[in-house]
Amino acid sequence: MRLYVGLLHYPVYNKNYETIASAITTFDLHDCSRLAKTYGVETFFVITPLEDQQELARRVLRHWTVGYGAEYNWTRKEALELMSVSPSLEACVEEITAREAERPVLIVTDAARKKAPGLSYAQAKAMVRADKVILLLFGTAWGLVDEVFEKADYLLDPVEGYTNYNHLSVRSAAAIILDRLAGRDPLET
Repeated sequence: MRLYVGLLHYPVYNKNYETIASAITTFDLHDCSRLAKTYGVETFFVITPLEDQQELARRVLRHWTVGYGAEYNWTRKEALELMSVSPSLEACVEEITAREAERPVLIVTDAARKKAPGLSYAQAKAMVRADKVILLLFGTAWGLVDEVFEKADYLLDPVEGYTNYNHLSVRSAAAIILDRLAGRDPLET
C-alpha cells in the first residue's frame, strides 16, 4: 500500500473564513501517527510553514523516538516514527514524488461537498487496493482553503451521520476515513 496522510495547518480557514495557519495540537500528532501505524500508512506528514510549530512537532517526535519516551512507550515510538514535518503541501508532494518516482494522487477531505471531482469511499478504497500512490489530505481549523481544492485530484465524500451536526475533530474523521479506505472488511475475513 502506497498511502500517505497529510494534516495541513496552512492554508486553512478560521471561523470567519480568513486564511490562517492553525496551531498544531499534540493530540493530533499522537493519534494520527497511531492511525497511520494501524492502517499501514507510509508516512504521516504534519504540514505547517510556521517554524515554531515545526519545532513543537519535532520536539514531540524526538521525545517519543529518541528520548525518554522511546524507552517508556515503545508502541508510541513505532507510531511516531512514521511522522514527518513538512513546510508546505508542495514540499510534501515533492518528497512523496521523489520516494515513489511518481506524483501522488491528491485526495482531499472536507465536511461539506465542494467543487473538486467527487470520490466515493468505494472508489477511493479501490485506488488504495490497486497500490496507487495517494496523498490523503486532512485540514485543520475550519477546513482547507479553496486553492487547495483546486490542486486536488479528488474530493472524498464527507463523513456523514444521521443528524445535521457535522463538525468532527480531525482525529475522529481521520479514524473513520482510514478504516473505510485501508481497514479490513469484516466480511472478507
